[in-house]
Amino acid sequence: MSGLVPESAAAADPSHVPAPCTGSVPAAASPAVPDGVQLGPFASAVAAAVRDGQLVVQPRMGFADLPRMREGLEAVRRADARSVGTLTIDSYTRVNDNESARLALAEGTDLNGYPIVAHGADTTRGLVSDLVDGRFAVQVRHGSANPVDIIRTLLDAGLDATEGGPVSYCLPYSRKPLRESVDAWARSCELLAEQPGTHLESFGGCMLGQLCPPSLLVALSVLEGVFFKQHGLRSVSLSYAQQTHRGQDVEALLALRTLAAEHLSGLDWHVVLYTYMGVFPRTTAGALKLLRDSAQLASLTGTERLIVKTPAEAHRIPTIQDNVHALEEAARAAAELHGQRAAADGEFGVLAEARALVEAVLDIHPDTGRAFTEAFRRGVLDVPYCLHADNAQRTRSYIDGRGSLQWHATGGMPIAASPQPGRDRLRADDLLGMLSHTQESFDRAALTSGGEPGRTAPALSA
Repeated sequence: MSGLVPESAAAADPSHVPAPCTGSVPAAASPAVPDGVQLGPFASAVAAAVRDGQLVVQPRMGFADLPRMREGLEAVRRADARSVGTLTIDSYTRVNDNESARLALAEGTDLNGYPIVAHGADTTRGLVSDLVDGRFAVQVRHGSANPVDIIRTLLDAGLDATEGGPVSYCLPYSRKPLRESVDAWARSCELLAEQPGTHLESFGGCMLGQLCPPSLLVALSVLEGVFFKQHGLRSVSLSYAQQTHRGQDVEALLALRTLAAEHLSGLDWHVVLYTYMGVFPRTTAGALKLLRDSAQLASLTGTERLIVKTPAEAHRIPTIQDNVHALEEAARAAAELHGQRAAADGEFGVLAEARALVEAVLDIHPDTGRAFTEAFRRGVLDVPYCLHADNAQRTRSYIDGRGSLQWHATGGMPIAASPQPGRDRLRADDLLGMLSHTQESFDRAALTSGGEPGRTAPALSA
């Protein structure tokens, strides 16, 4: 693991601001399915929910034990929510150590996910075949910089949807050189594209899950979408992880829709939001408030799908029931704002920054894979606090007095920084404070007479 911390570990972005946002419909709604594009079960399930005016909610869930995995999928399907299921893959399979996964199955050793290659296509087909219909489908989630074996197996099993990307599943999760990941993902996209109706989600909007200003998240997600398109995919989704400020997140999600409309013409596409991916509040009330806030953010921005987290996140691995409860809570929260839409006023400049990053990368080379590797070599793309060897590590971010994520330093990227006044450098205690800020903000609100988390991040120490 070469990032600051893995997705499941501590990584809190400070000062989430749940300010109410109402206004006009987002500038770029999801397009109708283009002529000639065939939708598989996963994209069809999302499209059907959009027609019905419902948010699709989805857990992160994966078990090696087949009866338990089946129980989990059935419970998600029965939830009082518009849901889709997940097979989250184990750590051995993610790094292509399928022999260790097989050995663990043979010895009865517990794994931290579903070993799809070790179980094999026939077993997985039997697990899911009678669950998938016009409303319910299953996505495979894995975290691999080289997912060729995973994708071959899921396709052989009759599944049609997965996620990741050449940058988003390399820089935070792997020591593999970016160029190798690009090559592996090109092969993987082409395998998917050979099967009509397949769907691929970019994880680019979740880079490290924390402390990455929204403009870079939007740009990475759009660029991975362009990469998928170049390698034959016709149905994609673009991701964004909830960050620290409601208004800034609204801008980011609407910017993502605008740029998707500009760069993904001819494709079926939708947007997926991730409930905050850093350190989750330790109080149940605080955690539920953060979950509800993400669901309402999705509803206000016309986002079609939400990946949830549960109030158990801060204490233990969530149970099946924990996941179902989170799905139902998110669905209720989204429904409360049904028909309302947020408008971005441009306060944070997310669209302009994201567009500058996307255009700078696409100007490097017509092949997006080659553009990616060269962009990171030059520092045109540079993820703050990411320790991968191919990342320039010249950028830094901080949380300003409004609670929004801003650039303290932008290195060689074609956007400007607005560093904290009076501070040339950020210190380790600054970083630790930022990592815990959202958790502390929501827990503090939960412990004080039902108040809302504050708008203002604590000042960086002198």
